[in-house]
Amino acid sequence: MNIYQDYIQEIEERKNQGLHPKPIDGAELLSEIIAQIKDVDNANREDSLKFFIYNTLPGTTNAAGEKAKFLKEIILGQSVVKEITPAFAFELLSHMKGGPSIEVLLDLALGNDAAIAKEAAKVLKTQVFLYEADTDRLVEAFKNDNAIAKEILESYAQAEFFTKLPAVADEVKVVTFIAGEGDISTDLLSPGNQAHSRSDRELHGQCMITPQAQQEIKALQAQHPDKSVMLIAEKGTMGVGSSRMSGVNNVALWTGKQASPYIPFVNIAPIVGGTNGISPIFLTTVDVTGGIGLDLKNWVKKVDAEGNVIRNENDEPILEQAYSVATGTVLTINIKEKKLYNGDQELIDISKAFTPQKMEFIKAGGSYAIVFGKKLQTLAAKVLNVEAPLVYAPSKEVSHEGQGLTAVEKIFNKNAVGIAPGKVLHAGSDVRVEVNIVGSQDTTGLMTAQELESMAATVISPIVDGAYQSGCHTASVWDKKAQANIPKLMKFMNDFGLITARDPKGVYHSMTDVIHKVLNDITIDEWAIIIGGDSHTRMSKGVAFGADSGTVALALATGEASMPIPESVKVTFKGDMKGYMDFRDVVHATQAQMLHQFGGENVFQGRIIEVHIGTLTADQAFTFTDWTAEMKAKASICISEDDTLIESLEIAKGRIQIMIDKGMDNEKHVLQGLINKADKRIAEIKSAEKPALTPDSNAKYYAEVVVDLDQIAEPMIADPDVNNVDVSKRYTHDTIRPLSFYGGEKKVDLGFIGSCMVHKGDMKILAQMLKNVEAQTGKVEFNAPLVVAPPTYNIVDELKAEGDWEVLQKYSGFEFDDNAPKGAARTEYENMLYLERPGCNLCMGNQEKAAKGDTVMATSTRLFQGRVVEDKEGKKGESLLSSTPVVVLSTILGRTPTMAEYTAAVDGINLTKFAPSNKQLVM
Repeated sequence: MNIYQDYIQEIEERKNQGLHPKPIDGAELLSEIIAQIKDVDNANREDSLKFFIYNTLPGTTNAAGEKAKFLKEIILGQSVVKEITPAFAFELLSHMKGGPSIEVLLDLALGNDAAIAKEAAKVLKTQVFLYEADTDRLVEAFKNDNAIAKEILESYAQAEFFTKLPAVADEVKVVTFIAGEGDISTDLLSPGNQAHSRSDRELHGQCMITPQAQQEIKALQAQHPDKSVMLIAEKGTMGVGSSRMSGVNNVALWTGKQASPYIPFVNIAPIVGGTNGISPIFLTTVDVTGGIGLDLKNWVKKVDAEGNVIRNENDEPILEQAYSVATGTVLTINIKEKKLYNGDQELIDISKAFTPQKMEFIKAGGSYAIVFGKKLQTLAAKVLNVEAPLVYAPSKEVSHEGQGLTAVEKIFNKNAVGIAPGKVLHAGSDVRVEVNIVGSQDTTGLMTAQELESMAATVISPIVDGAYQSGCHTASVWDKKAQANIPKLMKFMNDFGLITARDPKGVYHSMTDVIHKVLNDITIDEWAIIIGGDSHTRMSKGVAFGADSGTVALALATGEASMPIPESVKVTFKGDMKGYMDFRDVVHATQAQMLHQFGGENVFQGRIIEVHIGTLTADQAFTFTDWTAEMKAKASICISEDDTLIESLEIAKGRIQIMIDKGMDNEKHVLQGLINKADKRIAEIKSAEKPALTPDSNAKYYAEVVVDLDQIAEPMIADPDVNNVDVSKRYTHDTIRPLSFYGGEKKVDLGFIGSCMVHKGDMKILAQMLKNVEAQTGKVEFNAPLVVAPPTYNIVDELKAEGDWEVLQKYSGFEFDDNAPKGAARTEYENMLYLERPGCNLCMGNQEKAAKGDTVMATSTRLFQGRVVEDKEGKKGESLLSSTPVVVLSTILGRTPTMAEYTAAVDGINLTKFAPSNKQLVM
């Protein structure tokens, strides 16, 4: 059977799933299709034409190369296809988004046939996805007095690819659909357990929300064919908890519009809203697709006659409805006036959703076209030695005379591109910045690869210091899905120029280390900007932003990102940490105390948390920065003492060296370059030439939070509160409870120690606790399973060298074996200790899961419904989040411990301690 017949068989199989033919990305299949098109008597010719025209992926896919080459033959008259005229061939090339299509268009534009050159130039003037190889050809031709090249460059200098696009409509009619009540996690829109299908957009679209919700959306579209469906988080925030592009892709697939008639299942312009706005990372992803995200503010705090907020018995503000957005409500988004209407009634101002920059994204069909367009215009104007006209909205530059800079403002000013020399920018400015470190993780990596192909990128930007492709999200089970996807991903990324967790050639041992831990190590400058394909890309050095797979692709391809400088909230500490407390408790208490100090308002949301940790090394401080994703912060920055930062950099150097010793460095010696940069930074700090980053003493903050360590008297637990009568209060991460709340009576079915929230110290705490329990009771007996997944292999190696791994082995009933990784996810657990492979494990929810309906006590970050544990009939699954010692003791007891049991179990154990810095961490 030939490859075309294999494809036809796959199509029949997909029909049984209600799916269309899978888009074509391979050269071999498309070559066979082209041969059948050329054979006018071929029985498969009609279908082959449809596949060629409508079902071939664009960009730099192998199939796109074959398609572009055949279209060139048609335009030159070398092949004649009555259904594809030369004019139609040019139209098809115009939709192919760069790569081989640009190469063909340049061949034609710079060729000897004047008529063809003119038509090719027309198409080229509409294109923005050009790279150095493309522009070099244009510049060379221009220097050789080629008139067509000059004409194209003049068009680029005027940015006609943007100015000649249709104007944005004055208004958009929408019909509402309540996707859920309370915060809506991207897990609802793109479940983690369906990560394997994300690159198959139509298939993955079937997992959005529920089949019933999908039918309700289709019914609304049938009732309102002239309106767009707007997905809403009622009484909550839309798109919390993750950065995945697949969430927005699914929303766009069901409610958006097709980007091109010739590109299957790529939709743009979704419209989403939330009572409490849109998560910052999710909103960035909406921008990628040229969509609209609205902060609806349809529920407001109830006030008395004096204007005081009225609270309930739990001291929470009572909300009242300002206006209804119930499913089926017809609203008008007036883009011209920047107002939201219900009929003639004005509801709210929505101007924040329609800044000049966002209007450009909407007009261009997404933010990528704007980024590439700006670069192309700048280059063309420079080549022509003309001043580029002001086509795009100028970068918003906010500067306050005499006002100091916060830490994030300093970093943005250092890395800003295209601002006037000497210009000092403050929060609110909108700026392009160079990106130092980029991370791609494995369940979104295939989409990042697709995005790179679609924007015709073939090699990493030379201005990126280092980039890493992880294998941690699929580490726990090496099943058929992982075996099909991960090697392909690793080869693509390795060829692109990233350091990869797996070696495509199999030379070095596969490394499933948690991506955030690796990025935290390879970030060797606290002035760095990091972009990563996960919401927990929050380093304790530099400022890191979790991003969708597309923004990661853009950072890899261009070395740049564009975003506003966020406001900052300063977090400092006072008092003393009690000896029996763990730093994880301080992290949770910070969230609880902040909410209490500000009357329930989350001042962290959408802002930078500038935490003055000072005395904690990067490993330990990461516990705080990692959790800031759950605080709904945009990002976080650790302010460190000089000596502490040097210690962190030395640790990072050692771990990078281990990666080099394993053979992971590439031909450009990226990892060695990072060590060299770390040495330089250490020398700068020691010599006082450039001390550790600190804010200015006269910097301005949105708010300042002082965490009182004296108030933290017992372990703190983040509770999903699954039975709260107010549905919007469930699964929010904001319900932080003391251990005593449970009275030592809450049954625990499973414990999990792992994910990015733990460090080497947690593994040592676990070993010490097991020895303690055995010394106190004569044995270690588990009344609930305990799953342990160390974050990295180097931690395992260090534990082995220090004797702690031997302790864990003694009490375990299972230990991972890299030579025989699990081929299927575990569905049942015994009451014992499982030593699992380094990686994300249960925290991801895409491979290993707890049994349905379980109550899980975990060190991880996720408590969303269905993430770690799913519901079963009659009992909701719940994932409570706590410190390592609480998890250990809960599994030994099979229930939450009392304070007396807890303090006895941790007696003499070296928990993760923290003492506030006694130095002034400001300039």
